[in-house]
Amino acid sequence: MRLDNLLVTPPRPRNPLLADAFKRAGIVDRTGRGIDTIFHEQLRNGRPAPSYDGTTEAALVLVLPGGAANLEFVRVVVEENQAGRDLRLNELLVLHAVRAEGRITGPQAAALMQRPDAEARRTLTQLIEAGLLEPRGELKGRTYHLSADTYRRLGAPAAHVRQRGFEPLQQEQMVLQYVMKHGRITRRETAELCRMESQQAKRLLGRLVTEHKLKRRGLQRGIWYERP
Repeated sequence: MRLDNLLVTPPRPRNPLLADAFKRAGIVDRTGRGIDTIFHEQLRNGRPAPSYDGTTEAALVLVLPGGAANLEFVRVVVEENQAGRDLRLNELLVLHAVRAEGRITGPQAAALMQRPDAEARRTLTQLIEAGLLEPRGELKGRTYHLSADTYRRLGAPAAHVRQRGFEPLQQEQMVLQYVMKHGRITRRETAELCRMESQQAKRLLGRLVTEHKLKRRGLQRGIWYERP
């Protein structure tokens, strides 16, 4: 068991016979669900996820962050439950991360849930279908953020506008700063810099050329962009 597989490692009691005896005697209901329960209860009550970061080979250290709970998030969880959509641990992990960071990618969601990429994509799709998340971008450059309705329910409707509106401007500034530093930029470098697909990078560079902020040079595969 490691910190990066706490949520998925099968239970291995140090004394299987004693654990089985406790279960048969009715002292415990089941084994191996304690960590999941800790995470689930902490998150659904509007608090940050538990932290095991202080753990060493000699000691297991668990910190349950306290402080004021996010009551707006709790309200969303309760409303979803009342509507028959009981949010599971994976979904709570993703929603908390997106609320805190603004967005998440598929690989980031998989690492957060400690699950394969395919399972992470299923969870993200379910959250989109429930109206809690919205996708942005294409294929490998796709990111996910809270929907307008979710931001409204969290009491921050303007955050959705900021999240959607600032991204193109940020990408533009990143490209222009790269050109100022390195003299030129290619479509591939733009895609890597802004974490987007090649066609998205092509459209971004085309817009900057149209606005006379960049000038296109070269032919076919040797095309690059520089300041006018």
